[in-house]
Amino acid sequence: MATTGTSKLNALYTRLPPGMPLTSEDLAALGISVDLAVHYVRAGWLTRLARGVFCRPNDTLGLHPSLTLLQRRFKGLHVGGKSALDWYGVRQYVAQQPVLQLYGWAAGRLPEWFTERFPAEYHRKRLFDEQPGALLHAGPFEKRNGAPQVSAPERALLELLSDVGVRQPLQEARELVESTYSLRVDLLRELLQRCTSVKTVRLCLQLGREASLPWAAKLDPATLPTGSDRPWVSRSADGLLVLKR
Repeated sequence: MATTGTSKLNALYTRLPPGMPLTSEDLAALGISVDLAVHYVRAGWLTRLARGVFCRPNDTLGLHPSLTLLQRRFKGLHVGGKSALDWYGVRQYVAQQPVLQLYGWAAGRLPEWFTERFPAEYHRKRLFDEQPGALLHAGPFEKRNGAPQVSAPERALLELLSDVGVRQPLQEARELVESTYSLRVDLLRELLQRCTSVKTVRLCLQLGREASLPWAAKLDPATLPTGSDRPWVSRSADGLLVLKR
């Protein structure tokens, strides 16, 4: 191989951290053209995961770098709901291989190269009055550089509650709420005020009061979007759910 080609291959192996998937754009930034990438794949120096996505051979992909790549392709993608709570240590049941809950702004489907390695579900959800480029109380996990976007615990709780009656059992949600003693009431109040789901607002208030949590006592329902005076009623596998204002 020519010296130039060798230097590009060295850059591919030395400049990037292990476990990181690469796009055609990433390779181009290293000076590796599409034709050269094809040559690398045929020579066994690069593994093709999908169209335009690669990794180094025998490299075990990492969850965090894989998520940051997906964030470039899915508007507003972030770890949320039960998964985000789990990342912060709020959990009730320990599954052998928990399914990662991902949320985003638009409809989409996770690529097979990702779900084959990391069991995950993607949900289009617009729960708050916000924009995908400026999510409300979601940011890099533990504020680390290059970390994937994850909901703050307060946002994650509301995402979890919004799924009750759809894919989230009420009893598990109730037990998880009981573990949210230390939620920040100012953040939760702001999220509730900008929440577009009356069910989620009412369920948060109701379960918080039932568990006698300190943040629930500091929230004034009159300042939150709880909807009309009519009860919110839904039937699911858990039975009839009635939420009063």
